[in-house]
Amino acid sequence: MQFAYTILYVSNVEQSLAFYEQAFGLQTRFLHESGNYGELETGATALAFCSREMIQQMGKDAVAADPKHPVFEIALVTDDVSAAVQKAVAAGARLMQEPKEMPWGQTIAYVADRDGVLVELCTAVQAS
Repeated sequence: MQFAYTILYVSNVEQSLAFYEQAFGLQTRFLHESGNYGELETGATALAFCSREMIQQMGKDAVAADPKHPVFEIALVTDDVSAAVQKAVAAGARLMQEPKEMPWGQTIAYVADRDGVLVELCTAVQAS
């Protein structure tokens, strides 16, 4: 098996794609003509978005993400966490944690996207 994509359930797919482009510099790979599904270009594994309306039509009750009580996070690696945080906040992200160096040498910060998804902005983990 191969891990292909992660789907985030959002209120507006097109707005989420635009936000991730502006906040994190990711490019849209695909947006379905219905506007209910889209993907970002993130390498081998896509970050995808599905409207909560569409998933409800499929019989599932998706609830909005809560960054103060997350059940998952997505992580984006960057060489400059502080600059990435500033760019994300300028695009409308909510700052959840300022950049902080961890005991293992990685710098991390957290923001929440417009739908409440927790996004970790971090430097790469260095192998010891």
